[in-house]
Amino acid sequence: MPCYRCGARQTDPVRGASPWKRGVRHEAQVLVCPDCQRAHDLDLDTCASCGSVALICRLGEVECRSCGAVRLARSNDPLVPAGSPGLAGPSGVTGTPESSPGLAAEVEAALNRVLGRS
Repeated sequence: MPCYRCGARQTDPVRGASPWKRGVRHEAQVLVCPDCQRAHDLDLDTCASCGSVALICRLGEVECRSCGAVRLARSNDPLVPAGSPGLAGPSGVTGTPESSPGLAAEVEAALNRVLGRS
């Protein structure tokens, strides 16, 4: 999943904690790259109880990592099949292969490394 603000993709992780952070925006889980974390206007959803942006969205619920408050995720979006052409995700980036031509090459290179292909 790319950074929701700039579209940067994660690279192979180094040992230790990831510098990327999770957040919730418009009721959907998003990732924020280290560069975009420096911006103060991330426009992430906040906890209604404590105001924290440390939220995670899973299994139809949004949970605050700061105070532990849990609520149901509200979604007015109709259900659509994954990979439907022209539909934009939470970041506004469409999920079609044509929209990210370098992704196929990145995936192929990663598979080659993992499978030991030359």
